[in-house]
Amino acid sequence: MLTLQGKSVFADIAIGPLALFHRNTISTARHSIDDAETEVQRFQKARAEAMTQLQKMYHKAVEKVGEEQAAVFEVHQMMLEDDDYIESIEDKIRSEKINAEAAVECTAQQFAKMFQTMDDAYMKARSADVLDISRRVEQQLCGGPSIDFSKYNHVIIAADDLAPSETLQLDTDKILGFVTSAGSTNSHTAILARTLGIAAVVNTGTQMHTDVDGMIAIIDGTTGTVYIDPDEATLQEMQQKQQLMKQQREQLDAVRGTVTETLDGKKIHLYANIGNPDNLPQVIANDAEGIGLFRSEFLYLENSTYPTEEQQFEAYKKTAEALQGKTVIIRTLDIGADKKVDYFGLDDEENPAMGMRAIRICLTCPAIFKTQLRALLRASAYGKIAIMFPMIISVKEVRQCKAILQEVQQELDAKNIAYDHDMEIGIMIETPAAAIMSDELAKEVDFFSIGSNDLTQYTLAIDRQQTKLDAFFDAHHPAILRLIQQTIENGHKEGIWVGICGELGADAALTETFLKMGIDELSVSPSSLLPLRQKIRSIRLQ
Repeated sequence: MLTLQGKSVFADIAIGPLALFHRNTISTARHSIDDAETEVQRFQKARAEAMTQLQKMYHKAVEKVGEEQAAVFEVHQMMLEDDDYIESIEDKIRSEKINAEAAVECTAQQFAKMFQTMDDAYMKARSADVLDISRRVEQQLCGGPSIDFSKYNHVIIAADDLAPSETLQLDTDKILGFVTSAGSTNSHTAILARTLGIAAVVNTGTQMHTDVDGMIAIIDGTTGTVYIDPDEATLQEMQQKQQLMKQQREQLDAVRGTVTETLDGKKIHLYANIGNPDNLPQVIANDAEGIGLFRSEFLYLENSTYPTEEQQFEAYKKTAEALQGKTVIIRTLDIGADKKVDYFGLDDEENPAMGMRAIRICLTCPAIFKTQLRALLRASAYGKIAIMFPMIISVKEVRQCKAILQEVQQELDAKNIAYDHDMEIGIMIETPAAAIMSDELAKEVDFFSIGSNDLTQYTLAIDRQQTKLDAFFDAHHPAILRLIQQTIENGHKEGIWVGICGELGADAALTETFLKMGIDELSVSPSSLLPLRQKIRSIRLQ
């Protein structure tokens, strides 16, 4: 039995087979081959595997955003079946005696250049598509999927850490838990685990190798302990503990459907944080009173090019309709920092957390921003949507955002397109500048939502992804709490409500403190909703 110790992300027990996340590096370097026909067969096998992927993605997208928006995956399948494309690759392999990876890349660049020179806008757009399908084939040639979920009914995933884009590849229905050798409790792997309500331990410091792949593993999220190939005594002990925790969760049903209020009658809005509409079942199952943070950037992360207005509209509309009149706060795109998207063409930065990200991208590239705002406004006709701008540092930025929003509203008015004219507009308070200027910012918006993750890292000058600095990272630091208190007081002076949507909102050790500060709303991972409601209902403030 191998025992690892790390940091717990979600206090649950997971028992099941371990699957290693293999990160395959695509190499298209050119080299000579001896057997051209064998190499052609390698290409054809990779192409067939890519086709299967696209078919699965198409069916998933149909369920999620409808046939019209899923059509891009059908287009990609058609391109992979194009005779000219296939013949070009096979001819290069045979005539030039080169490896399949290089032949695919060479053909991809040639076709992309050809499409780019065309006058027709539709054909010009195919340039990005041919590069995308070629990358998919190249990935298969270089090792295939990171995890072959077909081998497992349910699985515990082991990795060094996972980037946001990598988490999108995962079949979340089959995941029992996560264990990572690196990462922090604020990483996106951690956030995903809390959203799904599954056991997770990060930063074990031990990189696992292929010899443990498929072994039975246990994650004890209550202690941060991971057992690999456990002995019978440990297995029985953990199974009993798992059953006890199940019973405790069942007890939480007593607060389902009850009002979120303290013993002396102070009511709190208890909302959920989600990444995309796929998380809606968890929101509804855990009795959320609304959605306090919809991370819209995941719509950009899961696309190979900018999501269209219609794609976004369908996702926002679906969420608004599912909440049946409850508030849905949608944060405008927060791309940048650790959420990188190649097609944005952002420069490499030495310190991306303080670079071109979030609202800075939107104000620099207003066309991208306006597309999202149009989708948000249109979707507001189908439910109670609010818009929230991230990474604000000044009144000037808020006014710029509102001016662009007003332009979009006028465009919709001119076309008689319906939207909610009384939609609430808010901002994230996640920079010290915003917290300090909250008295002025409160005059410009309808609400504040405190993003404690970034507020903490910027205030303490500690990268929240840098695990070596964990000893210095104190989310309860008095400076953080003072900034939160100041923000709440300044918001209330101007008659606006104030919430917390960062991970600190689910910290039971601070719940009473936040209530005494006067917080109006807490937005947390769906799995944290019922325990937090139970906690709030046990508190007496006076």
